[in-house]
Amino acid sequence: MLKFTPQQKQNITSFGTGLSAAVLLIVLFSLVFFIVLKGSAYFWPSQVFKVTTYESDAELGKPVDTGRFVRSASDIDVFSQSIVDKLDVQFANATLAMPQVVVEKVEDVYQINMYSGAAMHGFFEYISTNENTYFSLDALNDVQTDVELLQEELSGIQNNHLIQLHRNIASLNQNQVSQDAPARIKEQADFDYWQSRADILNEKINAYRLVFTDAMGQRFSLYLKDIERLFKPNQLTWVDKFSYAAEKMVAFVSESPKQASTSGGVFPALFGTVLMVILMAIIVAPFGAMAAIYLHEYAPNNKTTSVIRICVSNMAGVPSVVYGVFGLGFFVYTLGGSIDELFYSSALPSPTFGTPGLFWAALTMALLTLPVVIVSTEEGLRRVPKGLRSGSYALGATKIETIWKTVLPIASPGIMTGVILAVARAAGEVAPLILVGAVKFAPSLPIDGEFPFIHFERQFMHLGVFVYDGAFHNQTNTQGSSMMFASCMLLLLIVFVLNLSAIIVRNKLRDRYLRI
Repeated sequence: MLKFTPQQKQNITSFGTGLSAAVLLIVLFSLVFFIVLKGSAYFWPSQVFKVTTYESDAELGKPVDTGRFVRSASDIDVFSQSIVDKLDVQFANATLAMPQVVVEKVEDVYQINMYSGAAMHGFFEYISTNENTYFSLDALNDVQTDVELLQEELSGIQNNHLIQLHRNIASLNQNQVSQDAPARIKEQADFDYWQSRADILNEKINAYRLVFTDAMGQRFSLYLKDIERLFKPNQLTWVDKFSYAAEKMVAFVSESPKQASTSGGVFPALFGTVLMVILMAIIVAPFGAMAAIYLHEYAPNNKTTSVIRICVSNMAGVPSVVYGVFGLGFFVYTLGGSIDELFYSSALPSPTFGTPGLFWAALTMALLTLPVVIVSTEEGLRRVPKGLRSGSYALGATKIETIWKTVLPIASPGIMTGVILAVARAAGEVAPLILVGAVKFAPSLPIDGEFPFIHFERQFMHLGVFVYDGAFHNQTNTQGSSMMFASCMLLLLIVFVLNLSAIIVRNKLRDRYLRI
């Protein structure tokens, strides 16, 4: 049996500890690097390749599929496999040799980014308008100016006339005004006049088109009003690429998702995440601090208090989905249903607060993170020297004055750390939020210009839920998966900023109150 000296045991322990720390750091950095690498592909412009499949090596002049444009190696593999699957019967009969895939990098191909989020590729042919046909893109700026002027005129008609007239007609319908009433006839005539003007403008706008040919040589046209950006991805300089990536990053955090969450931005999810965690922090901070103050300052040191502390510690280990089920059953159905019966009975059977929403999600997450705040606050209270309490009492302060003016300021680093760590955890949770209010797409934000401005009953989008849903439904979509990795990058950045904020706030409070 091997025997080690105390020095050897210490060296082995130090080596094992260092090795474990190194392995954990390598795994952590590898994970972050993988996410950043995959997520950055969403912002960086990809080169475009033309892929053509031929029947065999000896018959390159006879293509099976005349080609298509792809932007990544995985897209090339998927395209090639689809051709192989399509000809699998012929290959099985040995009538054809295996097809050959030819990949070409074409410099003159354009990428057309649409406002809808779609990205198309093709060779430019000409610009078509009502009066002229331009075979050069030099006229694009002038044509775009004409379209913008027409759209401004159309928008003015819609905002200044059609919307108000539509409301007036709807009011007449609600009041059951007869069809031959002079007021209705006048409103309907005005509406028809301005609608005809709008239709004429729409026809003029739709006459402006850009015509391209795809990889198969077939022409297709796009409305100029639907095109957001037009560029040659294979001819971009490094400056152009960085500029494109910066613009797409800004759009990523300021726009809504498009194309079934495969393009566009994540602003509603980012907004919902931040709003939910702020509301949760407002709820959990006072309740967690008060519970910790009671347990440490007022509760007797007996078995009951010990059992309460054990229960609080065990709450931190309960699976988060359990909190979601509890929130759905108690907060949504019980409390929300009761609120609907008391204040919104006229809206039944369409529930207002009796469905998952922002407020119930914040309450559920507050309950989930409550143990973190209680434990951190109580640890901070334990670190307050007893001499400070005694000095406060000696000067004539009451217990509540001692706690408020002496103990809490010194324990504030632990309190703030617990609150912000709770916020960081809430930002990354998914399972309970799916049950109590978070959805993959919410058409309206919880905050808008409609009274009462903050709508606690509305469902909202959350970055964690957005990533989960997108990863589940876009496993084979290259652009969609890269957007999900980009969303993961943003979520990791939010959590990192929150934890960094915890460290900065804790250190500042420690410098202010503990260095006496």
